[in-house]
Amino acid sequence: MSSSESKPAYFLVSLGCPKNLVDSERMAGLLRLEGYEMVAEQERADFALVNTCGFIAEARHESYGVIEEMLEKKRRGMLRGVIVAGCLAEWDREALLSRYPEIDQLVGVFAREEIAAAASRLLEGRAEPRALFRPAPSRPLADDGRLRVTLPHVGYLKIAEGCDRRCTFCTIPRIRGRYASKPIEQIVAEARGLADDGVRELILVAQDTSYYGRDLYGAPRLAELLGELDAVEGLVWIRPMYLYPHHITDELIERIAHARRVLPYLDLPLQHISDRVLERMRRGVTRAETERLIERLRRRIDGLVLRTTLMSGFPGETEAEFRELLEFVRRARFERLGVFAYSPEPGTPAERMDPAVPEPIGRARRDRLMAAQQEIARQYNRAQVGRRRDVLVDGPVPGQPHAYVGRTMADAPEIDGAVYVTGEDLAPGRIVPTEIVDFRGYDLIGVPYDRADREDGS
Repeated sequence: MSSSESKPAYFLVSLGCPKNLVDSERMAGLLRLEGYEMVAEQERADFALVNTCGFIAEARHESYGVIEEMLEKKRRGMLRGVIVAGCLAEWDREALLSRYPEIDQLVGVFAREEIAAAASRLLEGRAEPRALFRPAPSRPLADDGRLRVTLPHVGYLKIAEGCDRRCTFCTIPRIRGRYASKPIEQIVAEARGLADDGVRELILVAQDTSYYGRDLYGAPRLAELLGELDAVEGLVWIRPMYLYPHHITDELIERIAHARRVLPYLDLPLQHISDRVLERMRRGVTRAETERLIERLRRRIDGLVLRTTLMSGFPGETEAEFRELLEFVRRARFERLGVFAYSPEPGTPAERMDPAVPEPIGRARRDRLMAAQQEIARQYNRAQVGRRRDVLVDGPVPGQPHAYVGRTMADAPEIDGAVYVTGEDLAPGRIVPTEIVDFRGYDLIGVPYDRADREDGS
């Protein structure tokens, strides 16, 4: 724990998705302005700041576990207090204080700008107010002035807040409010600031990036935004995530296909392929529309890598509908795929739907989907052996001299595979031309090569 003569110190735990991470970095930046120091060792901290996730049951359980861990440290005198912020705080509100009365301050999603005041109350022993919530603003909060905690060369940029979709399984609109886009000029300014700070890979996030601009400009403007970002000097890779199948226009496809910096990597969370299940999910898209979109994307974007997320065990999903989804996965051959077993979210329409699929069946179906995807991923990685790929170096492999870990454009940080490269003095953030020589599971193994020696024109 820090001494009274030093700066007040805190330990940050950021849980959940990249959108939460951006909020964590913004709160850290605000605390830095007020003289607080973030420390990596819990024993040096005066208090803990836990930015929680409340999206699904698994995320909530993780958040509860971290809260309990920090409160135990408070009981043992290792921390003076605990601040809980983020989506779970917004979702549970005062019920969270009833469950954990030892929480010192509770800060909702849209009260994050007042995090320094909450920290001050904690350290000064002023209990009230313990809970701080604000309504969703009509325009997203600014995310500049952040203290970034990611790899120095990787930066997340939130282009919009909230969601207008009404998927029957999802709590996000209740937690984050209606969809609200940042103006293009604000996003570009944030991107330039991140590039000036050393970011080489810019990852665009929102609840639905392909919807970007609809609320602000009357029509989706992601294609125009990507065009503006493509001109930002210093950036090397731009990776848009979370594109809902709607609003992927010909203009957007052409922009991605011909951009200098925007990667041919698209994350399309599809959830399912059965028309009846999609209708019950209220996804607003059909199987035929989805398959036509995938065909257009594959045909028009060279070297495209497609990622999707699927859900097994949604209420009413029959074995035949699951087999339809399984066969779709085998035929679509997504380069990257994740699967969640459905869990009922309190207050959502799906929670009241019948018949419920027993949890063991939902999990078993998830495992069957992932087994099919593992074979597809193995075949994809086998096809990479002997090819030459640009690898963005993330850093050295601990305890392994001359070994580094990085990623190709096909790999988003934290969720996809990696490339292990042997070489010398491969600085993080550097793009290294690499020949793939082997693979292990989801990961590739490569060695650098001199681009000047390239003979195949690849």
